[in-house]
Amino acid sequence: MVRQGSAKPLFAGSIPAQASKNYLLVNTGMKSEEILKKYLNYYISKGHKQIPNVSLVPEGDSTLLFVNSGMFPLVPYLSGEPHPLGKRLVNVQRSLRFEDIEDVGNTNRHTIAFHMLGNWSLGDYFKKEQLLWIYEFLIEGLKLDPNKLFATVFAGDEYAPKDEESAEIIKEVMKKYGIDASEGVRIFPCGRKDNWWQRGESIGELGGPDSEIFYYVGEGSYEGKSPSENQDDFLEIGNSVFMQYRKIDGGWEPLSQKNVDFGGGLERLALVTQGRKDIFETDNFWPLIDRIQKISGRDYHESSEVKRSMRILADHMRASVMLAMDGVLPGNKDQGYILRRIIRRMIKIGRNIGVEKNIPSMLIDEAVSILDWLYPSLKDKKTEIINIFSTEEEKFFKVLSLGIKESEKIISRLNDKDFNDPDKLADLSFNLFQSLGYPPDIFLEDMKNKGKYIDSRGFNKAVDSKFKKHQELSRSGSEMKFKGGLMDQSERTVKYHTATHILQRGLINILGNHICQLGSNITNERLRYDFPNPAKLTDQQIKELENYFNDIVIRKIPVNFIIMPKRKAQEIGAMYLKNESYPDEVKVYYIGDSIEKAVSKEFCGGPHVQNTSELGGIEIYKQEKIGDGKMRIYARFK
Repeated sequence: MVRQGSAKPLFAGSIPAQASKNYLLVNTGMKSEEILKKYLNYYISKGHKQIPNVSLVPEGDSTLLFVNSGMFPLVPYLSGEPHPLGKRLVNVQRSLRFEDIEDVGNTNRHTIAFHMLGNWSLGDYFKKEQLLWIYEFLIEGLKLDPNKLFATVFAGDEYAPKDEESAEIIKEVMKKYGIDASEGVRIFPCGRKDNWWQRGESIGELGGPDSEIFYYVGEGSYEGKSPSENQDDFLEIGNSVFMQYRKIDGGWEPLSQKNVDFGGGLERLALVTQGRKDIFETDNFWPLIDRIQKISGRDYHESSEVKRSMRILADHMRASVMLAMDGVLPGNKDQGYILRRIIRRMIKIGRNIGVEKNIPSMLIDEAVSILDWLYPSLKDKKTEIINIFSTEEEKFFKVLSLGIKESEKIISRLNDKDFNDPDKLADLSFNLFQSLGYPPDIFLEDMKNKGKYIDSRGFNKAVDSKFKKHQELSRSGSEMKFKGGLMDQSERTVKYHTATHILQRGLINILGNHICQLGSNITNERLRYDFPNPAKLTDQQIKELENYFNDIVIRKIPVNFIIMPKRKAQEIGAMYLKNESYPDEVKVYYIGDSIEKAVSKEFCGGPHVQNTSELGGIEIYKQEKIGDGKMRIYARFK
């Protein structure tokens, strides 16, 4: 047990400028792998069952571009669906928050890709157990200095009272370690913006107060400092959400089933456990940074510009490899567009530190070595990932080649007045970037190479303004998605979810047993289903598929589910996603009077309609090829 003042960081400050990879890793504290093992084992000892780490690509959810928290796979169960593994769950979940991309590199803590440690109580234990256990794990399991732990709680408002209960529990927990956790000294009440969580604004949404845990990473005295008012000095390392209310017209009402949802970043826990100030100096990133130093001949600590570039490269490399691992290919839509963007951004950033070659491909070995302890199959995919990156790099250099030609045409049409107009030049540059992906800094170089005087500062300012407006629009769109909920469970969306099961069975009957789901996307207006097939459906096959679906609707077949051992579910022919991990106990939804004679049976968390008669007739209104041997169909209710 760690007593007051016993935990001491291994390093008080940053790593020396010439620190090698071996120097860094030999002298760190607990490695990320050990942190994760301790966390899982601790909660398993408290009766929790481990659930799988699922793909970054949300399955069947149109409200999110990427899985952005450990909660994502559990939304149906937090809403009342019984979970196959019971009421106490624990996991680690890879997550990606692309909306944070502009912060990456500028701070010592922001990354777009990370791993979220999570534990849940689905109507079982509540505040007392949750707060006692998480603080005990941090202090006794990870040996964190209890003197540096601080907390925030919900201050209360007109809709819900102050969370006095959490504050009192934390006080009692900290007293165990000889620490006075008085309000205003170590516990700080905050408003709804900071310490209230809810899924969305719709009637019926779940919500409740949360208690955030902060670790002091600043210098000097820390007593009485508020984490919300001294953000540079504190690092949030965990958050316990207490879902105890349901939204009603005009406010909130108490829930009969109270849930706990905890999330804590593995990479941030590594930072404080290893005694660092900079997340990129932990075992999760430093091998990449060290490799970038060797490739570029530059030093991570030589300047803020170099440090920013190396941070972006290390962060984006990890994110790119995880996306490729989950089957995302660079493209012009959705997840593929994001992967393309961050690969190309890495190439641009590499140029900033003198690397003219394809820097993403040169970092794959290090990225895989950082992640393969958690994803053992990643090594087997390394060659495939190298090919993905190499192909995209080649395409980008072709873009640069086309961009140079287009840039020359644009410049040739400009007069002296135009060259003195930063806003006009920024417009031209932004349009060139939007159409071809041609970087503004290269366009600026092109103009200077023609012997033209350009107000570089004015041009860059105007370009930044245009990009910021674009980012704000993109971010607002992302926020709108998020506000819709982690998973849309509207009546129509639930119907479309059920419809994918029927369509899959119909495709198998018509095309053969090679049919399986490669991905799906559901909105309130339509469904999208991806599957392997060498060619598009013929008109006759589309008609057969529609007739099959509509016949299932007319037959009024019940939709049921059963929780059973995974092995048995596989033995009876229940379908499942080949690239997903599943627990030993799974929920199988089946369409039929019995699972033995079911029209369709699949591993699925739900929810679904209760009878196929609730569905309407369907039409396949669009199909497209999305890759070699990969097809996509779009369907909607008539």
